[in-house]
Amino acid sequence: MAEPTPRRNEPRLRPAPLLFEPAEAASDPEHFFDLESIDDPRALLSRATELTLAFRAAADRAVEFQAIAAAQLADPRRFDRLTTADIAERAEWTEDYAKKMVEFGRDLLRGGGEGRGSVDQV
Repeated sequence: MAEPTPRRNEPRLRPAPLLFEPAEAASDPEHFFDLESIDDPRALLSRATELTLAFRAAADRAVEFQAIAAAQLADPRRFDRLTTADIAERAEWTEDYAKKMVEFGRDLLRGGGEGRGSVDQV
């Protein structure tokens, strides 16, 4: 699992930008962010590492947004709230994981979550 994302009082590291690829390059299964064109193994390792860190940071942020959305959908004050079973089904999670994500999201919405890692995906 990726390292926990920094919380509100910690600066976020800025990983390498994920550049969008042209449609014709993206349609080629051998093409991946132009890594296949890098001949120097040092440069390849450096760029591949940058991309790995960027993808991890993006995944961590996406998990935080999933948790916030889950908490909002489960909010008992909502007239259209969802059960954790409904949330789990929509997100393709187990119900236990959905419960953890709702709690994690509530912590994030309260401004908490400092010192906690992200929830492990099941």
